[in-house]
Amino acid sequence: MGRRVDPIREVGDIEKIKEKLYDTPRNLALFVVGINVALRAIDLLSIKVGQIRGLKPGDYFFLKERKTGKRRSVIINEASHDAISRYLSTKSRLNDEHALFLSRKGWGKAITTDRLNIMVKEWCEDLKGDYGSHSLRKTWGYHQRVRFKTDTPTLMRAFNHSSEAQTLTYLGVEAKDVHAAFMNTL
Repeated sequence: MGRRVDPIREVGDIEKIKEKLYDTPRNLALFVVGINVALRAIDLLSIKVGQIRGLKPGDYFFLKERKTGKRRSVIINEASHDAISRYLSTKSRLNDEHALFLSRKGWGKAITTDRLNIMVKEWCEDLKGDYGSHSLRKTWGYHQRVRFKTDTPTLMRAFNHSSEAQTLTYLGVEAKDVHAAFMNTL
């Protein structure tokens, strides 16, 4: 397993990053979609324009995960839809075969995972912690668990994990979390 990175835990920090990226529609869309669809970076960057063109909030498309080979549905929520729509309105020359998140090097080609890793580090430079491209996916999971109280089996399925233990480790459930649970008085 690779180096562990942190999720962006504070909603205020997420909002600050969105503000920082507002004038760069591609980066804003990449960040917003990244924290809303729970894809690994390699899969996020593999999205083609044709897969999302014309989708509305609540619609979905399918992709094959590179790591697992599993077919996965990707649901577009309102925040992702709005960010993608704004971004695509600045890119009239894109056809359906182009990567959604274009590199500035090579027309039609996707940003690389290494470049995304650097970008996320830059976006999070004012935050305490260790951040990278995987922080986007982890941010989704963290907020689903902590803010929205999504249960572990649902998160396990959303992440396409093969075990609950894998999901708990991935979400950073630690001994202090278990301790806190035992401190709840019934």
